[in-house]
This record gives sequence, C-alpha cells and structure tokens, in this order.
Amino acid sequence: MIRVLAVDDHPVVRDGIARLIGTQSDMELIAEASDGREAVEAFRKQRPDVTLMDLQMPTMSGIDAIGAIRGEFPEARIIVLTTYAGDVQVTRALRAGAHGYLLKGSLRKELLETIRAVHGGQKRVSSEVATEIAEHATDTGLTAREIGVLKLIAAGNSNKEIAAQLSVTEESVKSYVKNILAKLDANDRTHAVTIGLKRGIIEL
Repeated sequence: MIRVLAVDDHPVVRDGIARLIGTQSDMELIAEASDGREAVEAFRKQRPDVTLMDLQMPTMSGIDAIGAIRGEFPEARIIVLTTYAGDVQVTRALRAGAHGYLLKGSLRKELLETIRAVHGGQKRVSSEVATEIAEHATDTGLTAREIGVLKLIAAGNSNKEIAAQLSVTEESVKSYVKNILAKLDANDRTHAVTIGLKRGIIEL
C-alpha cells in the first residue's frame, strides 16, 4: 500500500483527494494537514510514502514545509499540488526537494498516476508546467534588489517612496524599474506586477 499524506488549507480539496484515493486498492490516505507546520508534524508521526503539498498556506508555506521535511527526512517523496503554474515558483519547489508538480485543475486525470510514479522513484511535472518552465528557461532572472523593488511596486509605492524605503536615489529606482520591465518583457509597472505574480516571482 502507498501511504499518502494530504496537505491543503481547503477542506474541500482534501475531501476530493480522499475520495479519489479511496477508490484505489493500492493506496490509502493516512493523514491530513491544513498548513505547513501541521504537515511537518504529521510527517514525523506517520512517515508517509508520498506527501501531497499545497504551496499557498497560512502559518508556514508549502515550500518551507518541503524544505523542513526534506531536511529531516531526505528520502521523503513530495508532490506539489497548486493552482500556480509560474515557472519561478515551480523551480523553487523542485529545488526545495519536490518530486512532482501538479496543477489542481488536472487532479482527476493525473494525480493517481503521479503518486505511483513518484512512489516508484520518478519525477513528474504536468505538461502545462513543463511548457511554462521551457518558455522562460533562457530568461535573465531578476536580481534580489529588483525583486524587492517589484514587491514595493506591487504594494502601490511610487518611485519616490521606494527610494526612501530602500535608502537609494530616485534615479537608482528608475534604473531598477527599467531593468525589471526589460527582463520581464513588460509594457509598464502594472504589467510587470501581473507577470511577476503569474510566474511566482512575487506573492501578494
């Protein structure tokens, strides 16, 4: 039997997963958790074969939980289940130690097959996600400072306000904004924020 732990802050999603797994003769749902901290505790107690992990959760994010679990149990097999296909987010999750990345919209079709594949030692990324990664594979990434500026733009700050918060000149901020627009191929500040959110570079 493949023993599964489901981690998601939405009970409806966990119920859907439970129903799906309940129809299979070779797997069982042994525990559930509603945030990253609970996930780490549940993993310690239950030692599941495969963990299904949401990314956007209160208290502790899925990525932090993956890092914590894999730090303690390097053999842990974790599949990310999320609504976000952003390439930066995917890369971050895989670097943290995830073995699979599935979009919640494709659960019915791909979840059971992915659980079996990951349990068998394979890595699996859904086709939509793979396309997103390939599309941006050669992009120049934003620097840490540029990501910080993009977050401040997303929070509604003007160049002047950003300059004050970062203790830099307004000219420097204009230069950062120019680089951000070029690297993200964005038309303006709002477009840059939209792209940043979609790709998982920043979160609101």
